[in-house]
Amino acid sequence: MTDVAKKTDTVTLTIDGIEVTAEKGELVIRVAERMGIAIPRFCDHPLLAPAGACRQCLVEVEGQRKPVASCTQTVADGMIVRTQLTSEVADKAQHGIMEFLLANHPLDCPTCDKGGECPLQNQAMSNGRTESRFHEHKREYEKPIHISSQVLLDRERCILCQRCTRFSEEIAGDKFIDLMDRSSGEQINVYRDDFFGGTGFGDGQVGEGEGDVAFNSYFSGNTIQICPVGALTGEQYRFRARPFDLVSTPTACEHCASGCSMRADHRRGKVLRRLAGDDAAVNEEWNCDKGRWGFRYATANDRIMNPLIRDKRTGELREASWSEALVTAAEGLKAAKAAGGVGVLTGGRLTVEDAYAYAKFARVALGTNDIDFRARPLSAEEADFLASSVAGGISDVTYDDVENAPAAVIVGLEPEEESPILFLRLRKAANKRKLQVTAVAPYLSRGFTKIGAALVVTAPGEEAKILAEDAAVAAALGAPGALLIVGERLASSPGALSAVAALAARTGARLAWVPRRAGDRGAVDAGCLPNLLPGGRPVTDAAARAELAPAWGVEPGVLPGTPGRDTDGIIAAAAAGELGGLLVGGVDPGDLADPRLAEQALDNAGFVVSLEIRGSAVTRRADVVLPVAPAQEKSGTFMDWEGRLRSFPTVLPTTAMTDGRVLEAIAALLEVTLGTGDVMTIRRELGAMPPSTASRPAAPTVTAGALPTRGATEAVLATWHHLIDSGSLLDGDDVLKGTARPSLVRIGKDLAESLGVAEGDAVTVSTDRGGVTLPAAITDLPPQVVWLPTNSPGSSVRRSLGVTSGAVVRLSAGAAGPILAEPPGSGSAALQAENRTKGANS
Repeated sequence: MTDVAKKTDTVTLTIDGIEVTAEKGELVIRVAERMGIAIPRFCDHPLLAPAGACRQCLVEVEGQRKPVASCTQTVADGMIVRTQLTSEVADKAQHGIMEFLLANHPLDCPTCDKGGECPLQNQAMSNGRTESRFHEHKREYEKPIHISSQVLLDRERCILCQRCTRFSEEIAGDKFIDLMDRSSGEQINVYRDDFFGGTGFGDGQVGEGEGDVAFNSYFSGNTIQICPVGALTGEQYRFRARPFDLVSTPTACEHCASGCSMRADHRRGKVLRRLAGDDAAVNEEWNCDKGRWGFRYATANDRIMNPLIRDKRTGELREASWSEALVTAAEGLKAAKAAGGVGVLTGGRLTVEDAYAYAKFARVALGTNDIDFRARPLSAEEADFLASSVAGGISDVTYDDVENAPAAVIVGLEPEEESPILFLRLRKAANKRKLQVTAVAPYLSRGFTKIGAALVVTAPGEEAKILAEDAAVAAALGAPGALLIVGERLASSPGALSAVAALAARTGARLAWVPRRAGDRGAVDAGCLPNLLPGGRPVTDAAARAELAPAWGVEPGVLPGTPGRDTDGIIAAAAAGELGGLLVGGVDPGDLADPRLAEQALDNAGFVVSLEIRGSAVTRRADVVLPVAPAQEKSGTFMDWEGRLRSFPTVLPTTAMTDGRVLEAIAALLEVTLGTGDVMTIRRELGAMPPSTASRPAAPTVTAGALPTRGATEAVLATWHHLIDSGSLLDGDDVLKGTARPSLVRIGKDLAESLGVAEGDAVTVSTDRGGVTLPAAITDLPPQVVWLPTNSPGSSVRRSLGVTSGAVVRLSAGAAGPILAEPPGSGSAALQAENRTKGANS
């Protein structure tokens, strides 16, 4: 940088007698922080826009007639600033502000959840008066207000710093909580919307009137964490412990592929709360409510604590010792290997280390490439796409790239529902850097609306055609640095992933594949695919097998060189009795393309071994059930969608074993040395593995199919998961599920008119297998397209209908249960109108 540029971009000022250089436009409070000077504050947060609401950060600036808020004051050349450390004026001002903040603040620190980690407590001691001059009765409110099922508000503690409201509007885009009323009655509360038939704003409990609108946000828990007092607390943790009773351990989220850094706080062998970790490169200081509160599955009543084997006399599962269960599993798998082979199905909960253990066990102990991690709808085209465009760390797109990209095209992915932190980064980039987002989707969802996406209307199955022919999509990707972000749902759209690869090559756009589950991206590189070995090595490449054989202690000829069956192939073969057995690790049949066929496969397989945390449809049908550790009871690594490794230590040491340790024990009984019993051993083995010299497979070239013909009351099904749905890791967690999006059937105006239904009327979506009946939401959809949530209450699409996205379904008007109103902005044509109470408090 030239001297002229330096003079233009920086200024020189003095803080507490020390001269310092700062960037033009930088806030005084940030410059002081870099110097090690702690200015007290409440409303200030580095990831939120300046507000100057609490006034606690007052400093003296030479030339100003009164103290100024350092959190809103930008630096200027020659400015002289004195903080409370060197200025009696600043110190007195801060003491005065603190006195006002405490005038109505209750003295309930011993019972407050924030007690012991409260900035108000700390700064009252360091920057407040030793005695209060106020003796009047403090202001009281009814307490607490349930502003959502998870978040409770004690208004008398609130100091009106507005961190919660600013987060909701600026970061999450869910403005249901705001500053309301005037003067001494000013308070934080949630919207009461007359549009829903209520009586306007109120100050009572949510649920008092039909017009109450709860704080419906997937990110509401962040407001609790950034609240500088105990005004906002969480239902799960409220009154459960004091911060000084807790032991804190860093960890990583096990739910989705966003890769959030987290902190788990536990006491007496039980995790009581989880908080977002501070990781500027990934989740900054945020996380979603599913990651924050979705950890109770590990202590559910159906947790499997001891091995189970099926009694040959009664046919029932009974508890057994580890030695008996391992011997039974080894003998059964050995016999199944000789009687047609064993298929290996793994799920999205696996760490990189455990996925690698399954991949190695399948090839070395079972001699098969019949292994697949994709416990969902899939295709051979997807396997080829992963081999050519994802495996082996080829993707170099990061969160930082998302923030700095000029444009992004999103296909087969609803970011807010399927990768919440990616959604937050997209929204941040759209708001601050004018990122242009193009969504190739059936309709403009609530999440797409909040990132200002331009919609390219696409029916399920049309993605390949749109990507190949649509001028708007190609134009959006023309700018240098543009991103093409695709989700796993494209696997069920023939030709779509082929079109994605071709489009990226043609435009030079950087390609990112975003799966839905935490373990999926790591499973690709770990070798849990029928066509890939660890490191992205094709199973058909003899040189690649020769590279891997020494690390595994086997001859190259031992490793099978023919691609195996994928999940669908394994299920079909087992259902037909062609496989001798199944080894299943963390798979819910309800997630598969055809749950009923999957259960039939489990019934027909000669021998089934299940490694699982809790009881499931698999464990009920297994011959041997071996309990394994949940994420909080083991160390390991997840790989996020970027390809970034997210390692975490054990939070709660228990006797529960990792999947890799259990597989090593079975392998030893099969006279195979697996070497996966210790996480560090696996990491060393992976680290010592030579880079693959195999040529990368060519991208798939599958031809796009045409949309199926439909009758007058038939439609093509579009579907994806809600973030908070009926997944097994959320079973029984009613508090978390309180802000789940309601189950609705979305239909266009044409279908609504042909069926004679209006908004909220019951509509039944059916196939020859069964039907789903839900309230209708009239939505701007392509002609004869219907949308359902994949796995939400009342809408188990794959089990009830037996189809996946792109299939033809029948529609009819029909009776339904209670109709659930949906919050504004959720995509319904009637509800997408701007919240009419917005700004009513201003």
